[in-house]
Amino acid sequence: MQVASSLSGVLKSQQVAVSLYKTAFRSATSATTASKTAPAAAPQRKEQEKSQPKSSPASSGDGKPKVAATPVAAKAVRDPKARMEKKAQDSKSFVANLFRGRAVTDQIFPFPSVLDDEQKDTLRSFVEPTNKFFEEVNDAAKNDETSKIPDHVTKGMAELGAFGLMVPQEYNGLGVNNTQYARLAEIVGGHDLAIGIFMGSHQSIGFKGIMLSGTDKQKEQYLPKLATGEHFAAFALTEPQSGSDAASIRSKAVLSPDGKHYILNGQKIWISNGGFADVFTVFAQTDVKDDDGNVKEKMTAFIVERKHGVKSGPPENKMGIKSSNTAELYFDDVKIPVENVLGGVGNGFKVAMNVLNNGRFGMAAAMAGTMRNVIKQSVAQANTRQQFGHLINNYGAIQEKLARMSMVHYVTESMAYHISGTMDDGGKDYQLEAAISKVYGSEAAWFTTDEAIQIFGGMGFMKATGLERVLRDLRIFRIFEGSNDVMRLFVALTGMQYAGGHLRELQKALKNPVGNLGLVVNEGLTRGFRKIGIRRGDPSFGDLVNPALKDSADLVSHSVGQFGETVEALLAKYRQGIVDEQFILKRVADAAIDIYAMTVSLSRATRSIKEAKNTAGYETKLVSTFCHEAAQRVSQNLGLTRSSRDVANFKAMSELAQEMCQQGGVVQEHPLGF
Repeated sequence: MQVASSLSGVLKSQQVAVSLYKTAFRSATSATTASKTAPAAAPQRKEQEKSQPKSSPASSGDGKPKVAATPVAAKAVRDPKARMEKKAQDSKSFVANLFRGRAVTDQIFPFPSVLDDEQKDTLRSFVEPTNKFFEEVNDAAKNDETSKIPDHVTKGMAELGAFGLMVPQEYNGLGVNNTQYARLAEIVGGHDLAIGIFMGSHQSIGFKGIMLSGTDKQKEQYLPKLATGEHFAAFALTEPQSGSDAASIRSKAVLSPDGKHYILNGQKIWISNGGFADVFTVFAQTDVKDDDGNVKEKMTAFIVERKHGVKSGPPENKMGIKSSNTAELYFDDVKIPVENVLGGVGNGFKVAMNVLNNGRFGMAAAMAGTMRNVIKQSVAQANTRQQFGHLINNYGAIQEKLARMSMVHYVTESMAYHISGTMDDGGKDYQLEAAISKVYGSEAAWFTTDEAIQIFGGMGFMKATGLERVLRDLRIFRIFEGSNDVMRLFVALTGMQYAGGHLRELQKALKNPVGNLGLVVNEGLTRGFRKIGIRRGDPSFGDLVNPALKDSADLVSHSVGQFGETVEALLAKYRQGIVDEQFILKRVADAAIDIYAMTVSLSRATRSIKEAKNTAGYETKLVSTFCHEAAQRVSQNLGLTRSSRDVANFKAMSELAQEMCQQGGVVQEHPLGF
């Protein structure tokens, strides 16, 4: 390619680039505006979607399919224009900046190393007794059969300090940081996921709101007994009619005439620990007067005690995590002292989001623990099982399974400890990374366990191996705390919103190109070079990774540039209609997930090489293999969003699904005609 002669053409094409940018910016200002079917989601640990006699969460009042979405996406959809018109905000989130085609690596390189020697020693002192407890005291299989966690197990966990891991020591907790918590959650996830739900529902979400948003008085009143297991907590948000749209909850709290209490009426469903918890973080609508004196309903969070009058239903009969308690809650004129408002009246949505964003890394850590134990079982089987005269570890079909299990485990583990380390370093911009870790970890754990059962063959289907219980337990993790389908929409829409804000800033700069010459020229050149096939604008990772990983880093660089370019094109094409293009948004999210997975793995492997770890060579080979395949998936997914043939396929699938819904099931006639 004659770059020199082409350069003048590139410079001339700046006018075209400016014109393109103006179009993109105009599109971006309304790119994520609301649509009637835009996604909205529930920030609630949900056990399953539950059909209701009169109104199914899967359908709206007009009989049309209802689309579920995340709480944050829901808020963006309900008032998207106002949100999209906000000024561009800077973020250190790697994933958020992907949507601009940028690589902001402040929080991802180097891989976090946040524990000092004292913290490592403290953690080691917790790890051994925790492992021993779950191996010798707790019987996960028996718990599953009886659908109950024995009292002696609960008591033993309390003695270990398991119910107040992150609670400060002044409130009777252990006071561990996020990374230490992740390591302990990993152990629990490797042994008994139902107990993991019991613990997580208590401290990761149950009373986490008190820790994050509570007043000093609220912390002093509730945390000491919650930390020791004398009292237990639960997080109560989901309702029969709200589906995944958290903002549509109908439980209502009305201020009493004397102003001393809120009177709460309503119902909550699928509440983990709901049958026995003493303290609940409950979300309800309240009347809030705005600055203009208008009264509107806004969600408020409350600390509600069972003794206030909370009633619960019988334990739900579930597919998995059977020994964890799941129950409905009923509030009938429950009096809540005004002092128990959590985080301020009308701020319930913010409280819920803070709780969920703060705790999602723990799920990835637990999933990593599950996979580690499942992989250990699988390798033992491969090393001892003979078929056709050879150990099955000699066969490529088994080798591929084991290698892929190792890759997805490595990525999940890397995500969990990257996010926990970022939090411990004081980072604030990690909500997209946390959402991705939840999606990736839950799906990786399912894949790994399913493949393990395949390696075991018929024996894997038997209860003796314990794998069938793990598979049943794992199924819920792709649903609660925001279903994975909803989390993908959240990642895609939030990222596009972030990119749109910066596009508008550049639009302003284009109105005064002389005063913003550097910005305009740089952006114009980047796009101009791309038009002639030179990816000048792709970010470089060469100085951040070990030379042994340079080829993989180049794949990531190309993927980041390709991703940003695709997002801009989609915003320009679909404008505000992008929120309706869920087939496309899913592919965008999957590409973002893969790019983050590649990058965080490269960061961890680079650290291993630098520290001369014994497994550095293995990690290098693993990450290089993973990045090669992930980059191919990124290119394929992004290509699908811009291919007219594939977009036509998406439309066809939409029409097929609509016809199925209209017909009430399978549409085509039976091949026998009856």
